[in-house]
Amino acid sequence: MVVVPVIAIDGPAGAGKSTVARLVAKETHLPYLDTGAMYRCVALQALNDNVDPHNQAAVAQIASEISIVLDGSATFLNDVDVSNDIRTPEVAAVVSVIAALSPVRDAMRTQQREWIARHGGGVVEGRDIGTVVFPDADVKVFLTASPEERARRRVAQAGGNIDEVAAGISERDRIDSTREDSPLRPAENSVIVDSSGKTIDEVVAEIVNAFEVTRR
Repeated sequence: MVVVPVIAIDGPAGAGKSTVARLVAKETHLPYLDTGAMYRCVALQALNDNVDPHNQAAVAQIASEISIVLDGSATFLNDVDVSNDIRTPEVAAVVSVIAALSPVRDAMRTQQREWIARHGGGVVEGRDIGTVVFPDADVKVFLTASPEERARRRVAQAGGNIDEVAAGISERDRIDSTREDSPLRPAENSVIVDSSGKTIDEVVAEIVNAFEVTRR
């Protein structure tokens, strides 16, 4: 049972979760937790150790042993700043496979709940936050956008060929929505926010307003 304020923001790749979650955190004066960065840390360590991302036992051991510290916009893996390293195409190519492993998800969920307890609440973005990690969150948001819009945003943010980016997003959607452990889907009683055609400010205001209603 959540006893501290939590805003859960779930959604597919490229929906704008990170940008929106950071701004919502600023507006509500709550800490921000990027759970995707945690899974990317596991993926990066697996790549560094030459571990097959499909090797559940080996990857699960990595997830249970590594140290992950999220400090504002910086991410530290075993005391090393990997904020840029976890955003490479190589990590992006394997993170969905690794994030689909149940032992990895169990380890990360434990860390996510501990992080929220230490920080007294927060704005948490991911793919199973409202459905599994914090089902009793004050506000559960499912943030989405059209596939075309999501691909355009990714290209504008990081460059690349839009057709290849769109194909990558489609594959990520397939993996995330069909995995056995906590597939990507809107949580019960969640607020569905389609950001297609909306400004960031409009999306943030919609979520902040939903949160403020719960605090009255």
